[in-house]
Amino acid sequence: MRGIATKISGVAPLFVLFIAGAISAFEDIEKLRIWPLPAEVSHGGRRMYLTEDFKLVTEGSKYEDPSGILKEGFDRMLAVVRLSHVVSGHRNSSGSGGSAPLQGLHVIISSSTDQLEYGADESYKLVVASRGKPSYAQLEAKSVYGALHGLQTFSQLCHFNMKKKVIEILMTPWNITDQPRFSYRGLLIDTSRHYLPLPVMKNVIDSMTYTKLNVLHWHIVDTQSFPLEIPSYPKLWNGAYSPSQRYTFEDAAEIVNYAGRRGIHVLAEIDVPGHALSWGKGYPSLWPSKNCQEPLDVSNDFTFKVIDGILSDFSKIFKFKFVHLGGDEVNTTCWSTTPRIAKWLKKHRKTEAEAYEYFVLRAQKIASSHGYEIINWEETFNNFGNKLNPKTVVHNWLGTGVVERVTAAGLRCIMSNQDKWYLDHIDTPWQMFYSNEPFEMIRDPKQQSLVLGGEVCMWGEHIDASDIQQTIWPRAAAAAERLWTPYDKLAETPDKVTTRLAHFRCLLNERGVAAAPLVGGGRVAPFEPGSCLAQ
Repeated sequence: MRGIATKISGVAPLFVLFIAGAISAFEDIEKLRIWPLPAEVSHGGRRMYLTEDFKLVTEGSKYEDPSGILKEGFDRMLAVVRLSHVVSGHRNSSGSGGSAPLQGLHVIISSSTDQLEYGADESYKLVVASRGKPSYAQLEAKSVYGALHGLQTFSQLCHFNMKKKVIEILMTPWNITDQPRFSYRGLLIDTSRHYLPLPVMKNVIDSMTYTKLNVLHWHIVDTQSFPLEIPSYPKLWNGAYSPSQRYTFEDAAEIVNYAGRRGIHVLAEIDVPGHALSWGKGYPSLWPSKNCQEPLDVSNDFTFKVIDGILSDFSKIFKFKFVHLGGDEVNTTCWSTTPRIAKWLKKHRKTEAEAYEYFVLRAQKIASSHGYEIINWEETFNNFGNKLNPKTVVHNWLGTGVVERVTAAGLRCIMSNQDKWYLDHIDTPWQMFYSNEPFEMIRDPKQQSLVLGGEVCMWGEHIDASDIQQTIWPRAAAAAERLWTPYDKLAETPDKVTTRLAHFRCLLNERGVAAAPLVGGGRVAPFEPGSCLAQ
C-alpha cells in the first residue's frame, strides 16, 4: 500500500495529445462535454440562457429540505457556474438572438428523508427544458443526493457566452437519465504522512462532487503521526507532528458534516496492528518495547482497550456503516524478539502468523460491537481469508486476481490496485486510470454483485497542501468515469475521451481546482505555452 514512485514519465509532444483529442471530437459522444458520461443522453440544436433571477422551484416534491441541503446545493451550483466570468449581460426576449430564457430549475424528489445511507438511490433525470414548463428545466430524483448529482450535471451544461456575457445552455432540449454503475466510488487521503488543514480537505471534498465520487477514505493515523483527538484516550494525539497539526474531535465532526451535506460518506481508518508506531508516543505501553515499537503489542489487553475506546469515539461522529481497520504490511518480528511477548506466544501456542490473525479478528469483533461493518486490506484475506468476519470487505491493493478470488470466496471487495489507481505513483498516466476495470476476469453476475466499486489512493508521503489537488486531478476523474458510467458506454480506448477529459480538466481549473495537464503522468507542469484544452 506504500509503493512510492517519483519518476515522471516521458512527456509526449502536445500536438500528439491534440490530434488524439481532435479525432475523438468528431464522435457525437465527445460533443457532450459532460464528465462522467451519463447513462442515457439525448439533445437538440437550440439554446437557452439563464435569467438573472434563475431560481429553484420544488412544487410537487415530497422532500421539504428541512436541513437546507438542496438549497445549499443549488446555490453552490449557481455560484460555480458564474465563477469563471462576470455575468453582466442584461437581455430580454426581443434581444435573445434565438436563445430562449430559462427562468429556473424545478426539482422533484420522491423521498422525504435526507439521511445519507450507503447504497441509497443516487439516480436522477434531467430535462432542459420541461415540456410542461418550457421556461424551466426539470430535475427528478429519488433522493436529495441523486438531485445533487443532477445539479452537477446541469452545471456542466452551462457555458458563458463571451459576446452576450450571459450563461447559456447549448444543444437544448436535453434529456438525461443517469445513475451510478458502482455504489462505492472513493478517494483516499492521508493525513498522517502530511497534515492537511481543514480548508484543504474541504476543497478536496468539493472537487470530489464534480466527478460524483461518494466516499472520502480518511487514512487518519499511521506510523508517522497521530493527529486526531480521541477523547477516551487523550494522550494519543501526542503522536501529532506538533500541537498545531492536530484535528480536534469537533474538526472531525465538521469534515463528516461538510462531506455528508454533499452526499459524500467519510470512511475512517485506523491501520492495526502495523502502521501504528505513533500511538505509543502518548501510551508507550502499546509498543512491544522502547526499542521495538511496531506493531502494537498483541499480548497486552490495554492495546485492545485503546482500540475499543477509539472505535467507541468514532461511532459518535463517523456514521458511515463501514470502518477501515487496515491490517496490511505487518512485520511481526518485534513480537518474537521481545521476551515478554515471546513468552505470551508460547503460553498461547501461537506463531507470529497466528498472533497476527488473532489481532485482526479481535479488532474486527470490537468494531462489530460498535455497529460497524469492517474493511481490511487484502493481506488479511491472503493470510486467513476463511477466518474473517463474513461481512468483511476486502480492500485490494497489491496484485491482480485478488478481486476474483475474494468474490469467489463470497466476500465483498473494493479495488485499488496500486499499479493503476495509486495517485502517488506519479508516473502512472490518466489512461491507465481510465482503463482499470473492476470486473476484469469476473463474468459471474453473483461475483460481480460483490464488487462494491473502487477507490483511488492519494498516499501522503510526497504531497501536502501545496500539491495535493494537482496530484489528484485529472487522473482521479478518469477513474471516476470508470466507476460511474455504464460499462457499455465507456470508451474502448482512452484516446477517445481525451478531448472530453481535457475540457473537464479546464473546467476544474476555472472552478479553482489546480488540476494538472493530461500530458505525462501526475502533477506535471505544462510542457510549453498553449491552451489548457491541448495540454
